[in-house]
Amino acid sequence: MTHPSRAGYAIAGAGEVDWLKETLQAPGRRSERPINRTLVTPDNCLVFGASGYIGSHLTPRLRGAGHRVRASSRNVEVLEGREWHDVELVEADALEPDSLDAALHGIDTAFYLVHSMAAGKQFPQIDAEAARNFAAAAGRQHVRRIVYLGGLLPDDPPDSAHLQSREETGEILRSGRVPVTEIRAGMIIGPGSAAWEVIRDLVNHLPVMVTPRWVASRSTPIALSNLLHYLCEVSSFNETANETYDVGGPDILTYTAVMRRYGALVDKKPLIIPVPVLTPRLSSYWLRLVTSVPTDIARALIDGLSHDVIARDNRLADLIPQRLLGFDEAAEEALNADRRHDIPAHWTENASERPDFHPQYSFYGKTASSRIGTGRTAPALWRVLQQFGNGGDFFYGRMLWWLRRALDWLAGGPSLRRRRRHPDQLRVGDVLDAWRVIDLEPEKRLTLLMEMKAPGAGVLEFTIDDDGEERQLHMQAYWHPAGARGLLYWYLLLPVHAFLFARTVGAVVERAGTR
Repeated sequence: MTHPSRAGYAIAGAGEVDWLKETLQAPGRRSERPINRTLVTPDNCLVFGASGYIGSHLTPRLRGAGHRVRASSRNVEVLEGREWHDVELVEADALEPDSLDAALHGIDTAFYLVHSMAAGKQFPQIDAEAARNFAAAAGRQHVRRIVYLGGLLPDDPPDSAHLQSREETGEILRSGRVPVTEIRAGMIIGPGSAAWEVIRDLVNHLPVMVTPRWVASRSTPIALSNLLHYLCEVSSFNETANETYDVGGPDILTYTAVMRRYGALVDKKPLIIPVPVLTPRLSSYWLRLVTSVPTDIARALIDGLSHDVIARDNRLADLIPQRLLGFDEAAEEALNADRRHDIPAHWTENASERPDFHPQYSFYGKTASSRIGTGRTAPALWRVLQQFGNGGDFFYGRMLWWLRRALDWLAGGPSLRRRRRHPDQLRVGDVLDAWRVIDLEPEKRLTLLMEMKAPGAGVLEFTIDDDGEERQLHMQAYWHPAGARGLLYWYLLLPVHAFLFARTVGAVVERAGTR
């Protein structure tokens, strides 16, 4: 991507651009009037919330556009795993005001992309406090512009805590001394977008759905690529300061239509039966069983689906022309990005992507885990972990492991057929029976990809956290179900995992004390 996009434009002079008449390529979003605007040169950008969904995509895109980019997260180690080139990484937390000034120092444009939906019911208060702290720090550091990504609002005042919080956050940011540009978007069509992944999981996992009335609500879904283009371009022009814009794709669709059109792309025809008694709040509870999207985020989103949220403001589409993708094109683009592994963050941080993508796989994983504290040293624990699968020994429950491996062997899987490269040393790519090492950091982390025959894809990860006084050994499984069979497989084995994991971490600790 080049920045800014100047195809078809005539440059009149330094800083001033005379725009020719442009028309958008998407139906219903055309502009026939010439647009005059003042260009701002590439600047120092802060992506605040760079580890999140939009931030993970926006950071490399800004850098590719020629901006100097600083990326922030509450945990800078998460960003280090992204391997972004020529991007400054900083640790900052909007709830810790002292950390904000250093992150904002020398910044021209700050992209505010954080939210606290994963925090549960208290997220509106947390979001408000975070926005106040950020607005104050941006004023102290003389930031030129804040670009905030909010959410589309209905015509009537929303009763959804999620939508109310998005609106309030924008108002708080605008109350500071720094000019704010707010872009409001609805459902984003892209791999990892929570609303998109909820739709995918529902269609992939449920051949028959009894749905609440909110499936008749209308929205204007927007492709991730279109939204990123707006975000990259909007701060480049003085005219966008202190403005709020609605953005959306060319299609106005009910959620029923969204599910059916996605189903047509993946050869599924779900039977959708709406009933009046299933409210958004009730539906958020059963949604936990069906989707792998984090529960608190899914619940917050569902609460806002009872409203029509339609982009009725074409001003940004007029100002920044681009071809807006219809739903089918956007959905194909999202599936292709997942298929090509063209995603900044996936599965567990620092783990590699799925080698055999299928549209039925859930983007987010179901998880099961166990943790134990110990006085054993990290080298001692790591010495034991490197023995995983050696001679059919998986630390605990040898007979349980043998039964699962035998079933895999009968199904034509790799279990019982492969031997490890070295008896007590591991490197990336090593096969351990039906597992493959996809990432490791000696004395800290071992990540294994499951290659057994199963209705989905799985990752098993061991981590060693050393706080100086004791070590925490953590064993966690990530399961990405493929269809209804994948969900059934997960829930049938969940009690076994709970039992097995708790005893496995204990067995590793015990062995770490024995030479």
